[in-house]
Amino acid sequence: MISEQAPTDKAETLVWLRRISGDLATATINRLEQTLPWYAEMPPARRSAVGLVAQAGITSFIQWYEDPGSTPWIASDIFAAAPRELLRSVSLTQTLQLIRVTVEVTEEKVAGRGEHLREAILLYSREVAFAAADVYARAAEARGLWDARLEALVVDSILTGETDEELPSRIAALGWHGHGEVAVLVGTTPPQFDVDQLRRTARKLGIDVLIGVQGSRLVLVLGRAHPPGRADDADQTPFLQIVSHLEPGFGTGHLVLGPTVPALVDAGQSARAALAGFAVARSWRHAPRPVEADDLLPERALAGDPLAKQTLVDKVFRPLQAHSTDLVTTLWSYLDNGRSLEATARELFVHPNTVRYRLKRVSEVIGWDATGPREALILQTALILGAIGTDATRRRKPPIRRTR
Repeated sequence: MISEQAPTDKAETLVWLRRISGDLATATINRLEQTLPWYAEMPPARRSAVGLVAQAGITSFIQWYEDPGSTPWIASDIFAAAPRELLRSVSLTQTLQLIRVTVEVTEEKVAGRGEHLREAILLYSREVAFAAADVYARAAEARGLWDARLEALVVDSILTGETDEELPSRIAALGWHGHGEVAVLVGTTPPQFDVDQLRRTARKLGIDVLIGVQGSRLVLVLGRAHPPGRADDADQTPFLQIVSHLEPGFGTGHLVLGPTVPALVDAGQSARAALAGFAVARSWRHAPRPVEADDLLPERALAGDPLAKQTLVDKVFRPLQAHSTDLVTTLWSYLDNGRSLEATARELFVHPNTVRYRLKRVSEVIGWDATGPREALILQTALILGAIGTDATRRRKPPIRRTR
């Protein structure tokens, strides 16, 4: 509470304060230049904006001293002077330093005018500090809502593949520091989604993340947070291993990781594969969590995903065909005979060890082992799609016309 003061004394003090308000503002600006390096380094326009705020603070104090009931208007009185310029160029810490300097100068100028005036200054400075915190809190909340909407727009653009020239600038505005490889992760949104915890986990793993919540579907765009070539363990960690640490942040259900692409501009390809895999993941009874989209290539192909069909042909059929027709023939026979070495050897009139050797070469060429049931399904689907494509190409080939 402010100590009581006789009305005549208060009226005289108000007259005196109004008379010296200009000197107080000048002294405050001089003290700011002497004690706060960040103020002295500001461009003239910004220094002027901060000076306007200091002047508004002194004027508002005189008005408040005359009528202490005007406390609710402190924020609008002071920060209306240059609210945008203040928030863009001055942090909350610097604003509190500005308040402290202004209070110190005012206390020095009013020394000897009575304890009641000093108490009023201290009480008013506290109210201004709370008002400043409220202004910055509202600005941070507004920025957070804007960032969330912008992030949702960016993620949606990546998923739909509708990128434009503004996408890089939008991503930069979100603080994306990713370098090099990117992958897209698709899962379900948990009932109590803690986005901040998910971001903290991502930072600890050394990756940048864009998060999009689309109803019951949760989409993450993951990118390396360190420049290529840096000696950092996070750079060497596969995305699938990183995702295993992020998995608790998702709801129940399948979790599908798209293939790794070289840069963020290629993220749409990873997103299409992840979304297609997520749509058919329930058709694999024992699908792991997380699962890579390329491990769901047969299901995706059966569902009509053209990217899955092309991937199977490019990664399995064509490499084997280019390497050796014997490998294709042996793989066909091995799969048609129920993965029996002896039956395959009898059909091809070779020794079972020859079949083993060729199957080993198949694994070396394409990276999938035909002796496993799941990988056998992938390889058989690829052979079927490759044969269909080859037969279609032959049918489309125009006949050769002979000339006499």
